Amino acid sequence: MKKNGISTETIYERAVLIGVITAKQSRAQAEEYIDELDFLARTASAIVEKSFLQKLDKPDNRTFVGKGKLEEISSYIQENEIDIAIFDDELSASQIRNIESVFKCKILDRTNLILDIFASRAKTAYSRTQVELAQYEYLLPRLTGMWTHLQKQRGGIGMKGPGEKEIETDRRIIRDRISKLKKDLIQIDKQKQTQRKHRSAMVRVALVGYTNVGKSTLMNTMSKSNVFAENKLFATLDTTVRKVTIEHLAFLLGDTVGFIRKLPHHLVESFKSTLDEIREADMLLHVVDISHPNFEEHIETVQATLSDIGAGDKPYIMVFNKCDALKPEEATEISFSEFNIEDQLSKTWMSYLHGDSVFISALKNRNMDKLRALLFDKVKNLHETRYPGTLPYY
Repeated sequence: MKKNGISTETIYERAVLIGVITAKQSRAQAEEYIDELDFLARTASAIVEKSFLQKLDKPDNRTFVGKGKLEEISSYIQENEIDIAIFDDELSASQIRNIESVFKCKILDRTNLILDIFASRAKTAYSRTQVELAQYEYLLPRLTGMWTHLQKQRGGIGMKGPGEKEIETDRRIIRDRISKLKKDLIQIDKQKQTQRKHRSAMVRVALVGYTNVGKSTLMNTMSKSNVFAENKLFATLDTTVRKVTIEHLAFLLGDTVGFIRKLPHHLVESFKSTLDEIREADMLLHVVDISHPNFEEHIETVQATLSDIGAGDKPYIMVFNKCDALKPEEATEISFSEFNIEDQLSKTWMSYLHGDSVFISALKNRNMDKLRALLFDKVKNLHETRYPGTLPYY
């Protein structure tokens, strides 16, 4: 299929994943990171054939993994005609060159893969500008010897955006482009700030959480809108704001980009205005996928990211989503019943540890009445505090 003369068919590339078990993490953690990298790769339309893990004190400065493991992976790549090797940590330009000389295939790291997914998901001029800036800032310190590597590749994962444009391989041109993109974003940020100031006097609530926890589905359920939701990482890049009314009490609900471990610094910087929607919110709904085996670590990642962007002290409600996806063996602390699992979970330690908490299934519209009731009380109190003397009902 072609659009504007350009093929839009998805390129499915065969990939291997590579990570290390360092002294700072357990094998279980390293395996969880690789599982997440697998999800990222599949989100980018790769076909993951095999994963490799090696225990090292720290990644090798030259080739990330040791010589023996490098040869083992290289043999597998050649024998199975693998297109792409994806590493779970950020690689330097010299590491990419050294590894490529052995593997003879495309080399990507976790950051480049995430940037590639963002590039494919960016729909508006604003988000495309943010992603392009992040891509250039990632590529700039890796220019030496890297462009010949890129020029040998034709399309596929990791090739979206600036890597395809030979005219922009010069450092000066790229720096000029970065400067222009930053100026463009400053102008857009000003426009966004003006838009936020011109919003009527309503409390602003922002949905935050790890990627793929169901924020967009919850937004659709709460606002009766049709925000794009998909079972893939980073389905939402552009902030969506909807007016929500509960018992005639109106407020603004914003859906924001999901967080992830090892979130590239370039993306955090480039998506400043998107994150401003979180920073300037009156309260947060921290959405958690309770069915995920590592949901507690996801909570820690989100809380750490919120602190990093200056939003760690905002009032919030912890929304444990996807209760319908829990299996009996995953609910060992309770007497499992598919009909009242949300109520039973509310009696466990999770409810007391995180303060204001509610257990729901946004997809199945279960226990949403309790979330709405809790949200109504919180928004009403915030409205009376932030906008004294105004009527909170619309």
